[in-house]
Amino acid sequence: MRKVLPYPVLTASLIVVWMLLNAFTLGHLLLGTVVAVGASRVMTALEPSKPRLRRWQLIPWLCAVVLLDIARSNIAVVAVILQGNRRARRAGFVSIPLDLRDRTGLAVLACIVTSTPGTAWVEYDSATGMLVIHVLDLVEEQEWVELIKNRYEATLQEIFE
Repeated sequence: MRKVLPYPVLTASLIVVWMLLNAFTLGHLLLGTVVAVGASRVMTALEPSKPRLRRWQLIPWLCAVVLLDIARSNIAVVAVILQGNRRARRAGFVSIPLDLRDRTGLAVLACIVTSTPGTAWVEYDSATGMLVIHVLDLVEEQEWVELIKNRYEATLQEIFE
């Protein structure tokens, strides 16, 4: 069974998403199933490593923190847009030295940074552990370094390393 469906949860999730995005018909169910099984089999070629969760009980707390930060960031971006040119804004790049080396943890951090309005993951150098992000309204560079390192990286290290 593992050879036919190497990632059964992925397959089921893709079928559910397909059905939510399309009308529920037998044809869409069959097409969605074929696409999901194909994607699941292609995923084996990527040979993803299985994440080792050390403290999985921190995941709900991290999700809550991220959702709160996304809401705050949305409000801040709306304020920037509504204020227009009343205050000089300075967008910029911030270099952050990361201690996190787990690939899954880095992927989660990339999702967090990119999904937060006003920030974007630009570059990560695995040799030096240096992350570069872009910030829409850069006031204090050190605040961003501390935010990423203390709020996200520390928790992700506890979860994955």
